[in-house]
Amino acid sequence: MEEPHRRIRALHTASTITVYQAYRPEIGLPAIRDGRFPAAWKPDRMTWIKPSFLWMMYRCGWGAKEGQETVLAVEITRDGFDWALRNACLSHYVRGLHPDRAAWQHDLKRSPARVQWDPERDLHLRPLPHRSLQLGLSGEASSRYANEWIVSIRDVTPLAHEIHARVSSGDLNAATRLLPQEHSYPTGDELLAHLRS
Repeated sequence: MEEPHRRIRALHTASTITVYQAYRPEIGLPAIRDGRFPAAWKPDRMTWIKPSFLWMMYRCGWGAKEGQETVLAVEITRDGFDWALRNACLSHYVRGLHPDRAAWQHDLKRSPARVQWDPERDLHLRPLPHRSLQLGLSGEASSRYANEWIVSIRDVTPLAHEIHARVSSGDLNAATRLLPQEHSYPTGDELLAHLRS
């Protein structure tokens, strides 16, 4: 079966979806301990959440990049995630999807969330032909994320290191077995119609 060019692939249940973020230990470790972000976490900054585990590994270098040493699996409500999608704008202008550049810029300024479709990654973190979603949250969306949507926060740094070790040793089958089981997230056309670039 051919992979759709754009699709949200995620670990999800009937009521939750897991997204990934990576932080320095001063933020990540208290978040894991308390199940919520500490005061050092800045809600006024844009925060990017990624449903794709391997895209997060690409971004944080398997938890080795400075400032991204603690990799979090943040389980949030699907209601919250869907709200963010409904209230999101693409992070770039697309002719035909937006009436004109000015209209897109207006939407971008008023939207509390933005979407980027980035190349999905394989186990060697090389880009694949199909794309996965990155969701940026700011303002109301960021506040809702931190204060209302979070169900649990888990430390997946050891998992990232273990999978990376298997990849480095050439045991791709073992690495694949350890990956989170991500499946197509059910959005319906209405949730993504305004976000297809």
